[in-house]
Formats: sequence, structure tokens, C-alpha cells
Amino acid sequence: MRRRCAHLGLNDSQPAGSGQRRRHELEHAFVLHHRPYRDTSRILDVLTEQHGRLTLFARGARGPKSKWAPILMPFRPLLVAWRGRGEAAQLVAAEAVGDSADLPVARLMSAFYLNELVIRLTTRHDPQPQLFADYTTTLARLRLGEQLEPTLRIFEKRLLAALGYGLELELDPQQHYSFAADCGFLPVAAGTRGAFGGANLLALKSESLDDAAALDDARRLLRIALDHCLEGRELTTRVVARSIARKEETT
Repeated sequence: MRRRCAHLGLNDSQPAGSGQRRRHELEHAFVLHHRPYRDTSRILDVLTEQHGRLTLFARGARGPKSKWAPILMPFRPLLVAWRGRGEAAQLVAAEAVGDSADLPVARLMSAFYLNELVIRLTTRHDPQPQLFADYTTTLARLRLGEQLEPTLRIFEKRLLAALGYGLELELDPQQHYSFAADCGFLPVAAGTRGAFGGANLLALKSESLDDAAALDDARRLLRIALDHCLEGRELTTRVVARSIARKEETT
């Protein structure tokens, strides 16, 4: 098991001062999170293809007359350009590209879950082109209505690998294993409480999660690994999803 977890919350700093005024030309990006700033502006967390996750200050991005208001939304593929460096460089151009169709309502919570994972577990200005590609592919699968659970588990697995926390899944399909984030997999007897089947772990390795047992083991294993990276901090999207589930059970 390889580990290089990064930890960062959602508390963005204020827009930076003038700093270096270098302009970065149009680059593929997605808005992960946005919040209002003053009367007409927004602070954006964006995932870019070549520069990783950035915080950008979007002046005049709010209001009915803003050309950016309908564009700078989560889950829509963009081309963006910005000027400056530091905690919040200034957005200078943005345009929609590719498939900008809205996600199905039933998939929105899962998509926000992806965004929260990326924000919490990546560091700013750390180029992650493969993660960007995996995120793009996962959004496309959500938009197309592919099976939800396998789609999310595969993204979680790839995210951990991008963070340098790849799971070592070269295991015996006939064996059962326990797992701890600080020591990896250990062989255990079949029937041991919480054990993972070796064949199920190999299915996760090959990303072939068609079997219910393999999918359940993948979910439990990835939850342990992600919780370790999150250092026990709860994800807001998990809290909301549990609340929705409880309400549905009582109606």
C-alpha cells in the first residue's frame, strides 16, 4: 500500500493581491464549488487539466446580466483562462465546451460527492491530468445513466491512486483478508468478521464490479481507505445522503 494523502478543507482564503500577473491561456476545467464574494463576484474552486485544483476569483460572475453566470456551474466542461498566482488568481475568460447537458437529478448528489472528495483530498496547484481525465469520464458515466455504485467505486479507487495511496491488490483469489489503512492486507480465515474475499479484491483491481459481493467488498474497503485520508472528518454529502434516506424511509 502506497500513501501520500493530502488534507485540505473547504475554507478558502480571500482573493489574493496583485501578485505575479502572468496569464494562463484557455485550459479545460470544471467548477467544483463556488461561493459569492461581495455584491457581484464569486470565488471558484476549479479542477483544471494541467494545473490541478485552483481557486479563482471571478469578478462580475453573478447577476442576471453576467455573461458568466450561466456558464460557471458545476459539472459543465469549460475552457478557462486566468491571470496571477497565489490563493485566488483572477478569472479572465470562460466558455462552455463539449457536452453541457444537465446531469439527471437523481445523479446530482453523487456528482457533488465526487466534487467534495476532490476538494478535500487534493492540494492546490498540484497537476493531476489523469485525475482530471478520470473525473471527466465519471461525470460522463453519471450523465449517461450507467450503474451508479460501480461508477463511484471505480472513481474512488482511481482517486486514491492519484493521491499516491494506491491499494496493493495483487492477492490470492482463494484467500480472505483483513485490511487496515496503516498495514494493508493480512490473510485471515474464511468467515472472519469483516474479511474481504481475494476474488472480490481482484475484481476491484480489474474494475469488474458486476457481482454484488465484489461490489460490497469494494464499497467497504474504499470507505476505510478514504476515511483514513480524511482523518475521520465527515463528508457533507454523506450526511445529506443519510438524511435524505431517512426521510424516504419514513414517507
